[in-house]
Amino acid sequence: MKTFLEVLLALVVILALVILVLVRGKQPEAFPANSESAARLQAGTLAVTTFETEFVDDSRPTVANGEFPGAPERRLAATVWQPVDQYSGPYPLLVYSHGFSSSRREGVYLAEHLASLGYVVIAPEFPLTNLFAPGGPRVQDVVNQPGDVSFLIDQMLVLSKTPGHRLESQVDASRIGALGLSLGGLTTTLVSFHPEWRDPRIKAALSIAGPSFLFTADFYHHHTLPFLMLAGDIDAVVPYELNAAPIPERVSGGELVTIAGASHAGFAGPAAILRWLDNADSIACYIVQRRIGDDIEEPWYDLVGPPEMGIDYSAEPELCITNPLPPSMNVLYQQRVTRLVVSSFFQREFSLSEVSRRAADHYLRDVLPRELPAVRHRTGQRLPALLPDSG
Repeated sequence: MKTFLEVLLALVVILALVILVLVRGKQPEAFPANSESAARLQAGTLAVTTFETEFVDDSRPTVANGEFPGAPERRLAATVWQPVDQYSGPYPLLVYSHGFSSSRREGVYLAEHLASLGYVVIAPEFPLTNLFAPGGPRVQDVVNQPGDVSFLIDQMLVLSKTPGHRLESQVDASRIGALGLSLGGLTTTLVSFHPEWRDPRIKAALSIAGPSFLFTADFYHHHTLPFLMLAGDIDAVVPYELNAAPIPERVSGGELVTIAGASHAGFAGPAAILRWLDNADSIACYIVQRRIGDDIEEPWYDLVGPPEMGIDYSAEPELCITNPLPPSMNVLYQQRVTRLVVSSFFQREFSLSEVSRRAADHYLRDVLPRELPAVRHRTGQRLPALLPDSG
């Protein structure tokens, strides 16, 4: 008869094997041998360090939400990634915005890669749209998040000027970018283009599967800057045809990179474990539909701006209506492609080397789609400035 210790040991071994299979199993196909994509996927030459912090904006309140009575300030817990080599700075600053009912851990796989290439990356936890928001995650608070991004830029620039701080002289104020996933992509779009909320210090922006259905072409003409939308063509949460596909026609010089077979959830780092599912959006849709609640029923587009600003009050999100969901690509493969697109976009915009900028542009537009058939790149026509504050 087996002893208790023998049974316990057997259970531990089984659990370890299950964890090993979940973590190491179902690996995606490798990129073509000796390809530029395989080379660019490797981490950069800089070692990376990270730290946790919290910033408090006393100038703006956190609104009441359900049983949460609100607060007189907005608290932003954040993670910062930076290169260890401080002598190579200052570095470009990138602000990563997480999606609805998510957290700042969502973009770790991107932040680590970008920091190794020579970027300072900060990812905040937004007060009312994160997973554990008091009163429950609330979509409408996205209208306050562009202000959060601008506040964080302020604070990072202050720290870069603070003697003795680990960020001293590490942030280049002339090279600031924004990126985000899903609702974080919407946050990025708002802080980049909104005529009242945009931050002119942001010189390049990238939205990963961000909602854009409520914006007409007029909205993007308030300001021009390099903008790229990255999306999957079977996205069930933020439908591709309604949100991503129109970008090249609506944004002057706007770029669209499409990953065939990519899901919405697959862009989030923690979704790596969901690669065992046929389509990770089955979980994403369950979470989103359960947590959004009345937010999607209550009209709130007026909080973004009036119709003459380019806000389409009649637009419908068509959230999670695809049934059945088609099979999606391996989540790990999707995230590898995402690293390539994000890093090459910002290298093209922020590298101090013209040779590097041109190489990144050529890779993003021509080499990447050629080496990886699942990827398509399209650029819209660059339009003349339509409004006085454009440029």
